[in-house]
Amino acid sequence: MEEIAKTGSRIAAKRKEKKLTQQQLAGLLGISFQAVSKWENEMSIPDVSLLPALAAILETSIDYLLGFQPEKKKITPYEERYQTEGYYWGTKPNDMCFDVLKRFYPEKPCRLLEIGCGEGRDAVFFAQNGYDVTAFDAAESGLEKAQKLAEARGVCVKFFKADLREYRLSENYDIIYSSGVFHHIRPELQKELISHYKEHTNPGGVHAVNVFVQKPFIPVPPDSDGDDDTFVSGQLLTLYADWYIEDFKEEIFDCKSNSVPHRHCMETLFARKPE
Repeated sequence: MEEIAKTGSRIAAKRKEKKLTQQQLAGLLGISFQAVSKWENEMSIPDVSLLPALAAILETSIDYLLGFQPEKKKITPYEERYQTEGYYWGTKPNDMCFDVLKRFYPEKPCRLLEIGCGEGRDAVFFAQNGYDVTAFDAAESGLEKAQKLAEARGVCVKFFKADLREYRLSENYDIIYSSGVFHHIRPELQKELISHYKEHTNPGGVHAVNVFVQKPFIPVPPDSDGDDDTFVSGQLLTLYADWYIEDFKEEIFDCKSNSVPHRHCMETLFARKPE
């Protein structure tokens, strides 16, 4: 019964964090509230087929709900990089943030999701400028720094840990923002996952995305993670062919990350969902 107790208490804690009643959680899952009550009272555990939806609704991982220790599994090399003193990327927001601000200023309540928030510099910037921000990353060490940065800046951001390859959204957003992350998505998952994000974007909403792309004349960067060369020129654009493309550019730039001079080619896209 120990594993049931762990699972039940974790479900209850996350449900309360989301301010959901047992009845509301049951309704979202299409089951009876008695089933939820049994989980939380250690009388049973969720059917395996319900776990992905349950984790998505509670904005957590299946590993967490079942009591596993995901930190023992190396999801991203940034887990170690973010453990260094100071902020790996600094605390100044990405230039793309200012373009988002110009395109979708939060004159009314505006929900923004950042996918792969790292140490939180962009998520915190958006919160400082009036957005209702939710952000996730796979690196626990980055999220700890992100929370500290938010507290230091006096803003609230809903940070949580998740692996984008497994996590699926249960709510809609006005803006989905991601810098330097989508090129880590495996080729066989790219269309399905980005279509999912598009489905969970409100009409008139915006996606702001940049990715590294392959170029045969640019050597593999010394700080490559081994899975960051999955996009080729124009591929990102084709994934948004059914949306209004507000801006799209490709640029090659010099970089000195990892203390070794090298070059990258990056594409940046701003696309708006039709009303």
